[in-house]
Amino acid sequence: MQDLHRYIRDIPDFPKKGIVFKDITPLLGHFGSTTQAVAQMTAPFKNKAVQLVVGIESRGFIFGSLAAQKLGAGFVPVRKPGKLPHKTIRQEYSLEYGKDAVEMHADAVAKGQKVLMVDDLLATGGTMDAACSLVRQLGGEIVGIAFLIELEALKGRQKLPPGIEVHSVIQVK
Repeated sequence: MQDLHRYIRDIPDFPKKGIVFKDITPLLGHFGSTTQAVAQMTAPFKNKAVQLVVGIESRGFIFGSLAAQKLGAGFVPVRKPGKLPHKTIRQEYSLEYGKDAVEMHADAVAKGQKVLMVDDLLATGGTMDAACSLVRQLGGEIVGIAFLIELEALKGRQKLPPGIEVHSVIQVK
């Protein structure tokens, strides 16, 4: 088992001053680490009959697609507004200084489908909470939420829907 931490580099003051960006590109560039990360992200959900994996733009597309392949499930992207070509549903969420939104196709999830939500990073939880709301609007059953990295100090887990298993591979204090 490799130490995945060594493949994640901190970039101070990116994208703005005061933020320490978790750069996962070294991990993605190393086949064994990427494979291990996806295996660890999906392990708690391998017996949950996952039918769809929902990944959030943009790095969640990478891990979500690989997780879907690992679980033998379909993949659904959640995107920033105006990026999807067909009829969409939208969910707004609050940022520290304003609002943002995410969208998914209105026919992306069928009622009762078992869904695993995936993103690379859990920070404040707002984006994932909004994405979960989209899946629930369409009648999907969220069986779990998986992240590669969780920034525990930001307490994003508290913002996520209660009663859903949340799993993160790497926890950063």
